[in-house]
Amino acid sequence: MTPQWKALLEEDADSDPFVQFGRWFREAAAVVPSPEAMAVASADLQARPSVRMVLMKAWDEGGFVFHTNFDSRKGHELTENPHASLLFYWEPLGRQVRIEGPVNRISDKESDAYFLTRPAGGRVGAHASHQSQIIDSREALDLQMQRIESQFVGHQVTRPPWWGGLRVQPQVFEFWQNREDRLHDRLRYTPDPAGWKVERLQP
Repeated sequence: MTPQWKALLEEDADSDPFVQFGRWFREAAAVVPSPEAMAVASADLQARPSVRMVLMKAWDEGGFVFHTNFDSRKGHELTENPHASLLFYWEPLGRQVRIEGPVNRISDKESDAYFLTRPAGGRVGAHASHQSQIIDSREALDLQMQRIESQFVGHQVTRPPWWGGLRVQPQVFEFWQNREDRLHDRLRYTPDPAGWKVERLQP
């Protein structure tokens, strides 16, 4: 059965992309197990790209936040070249949202507050895993985990200094709605002196 996709028309879209994102995010949350899953694309100083899936942990008009080990590949790339592209894909609704903008670290206070909401194993794992670094085996990783667990017995697992949040501050939004015959709806939002300019892109 062909899905009945809802058209994305200028007269129906909000003039504020953050409001429009919130509307689509709530609709996605009703049908997608993890609507906060997003792809994060970064590039090194030679413009070689890399992309991976992460979980968005917060968003507001200041930007979209995810957390990582700053010594990981994406951590290094986003430090050297602090610009990222995000992609949300909500297949049941035939929708994508693309976001582009500069990247900044959130405050230590914000990172600390989020870190304490993670399950105990996730907090220990942030200490145990040297993300993106080569390791001999899964057994070696498990041993690292056990060693870190033993160090924190009887103590609160605090955030390691190499781990924290990154915020992507949107300069471009694109809302993409699947349509028949591949004639998809694409609305792009870019900053304008009056707020945001909305333009339709050809599919």
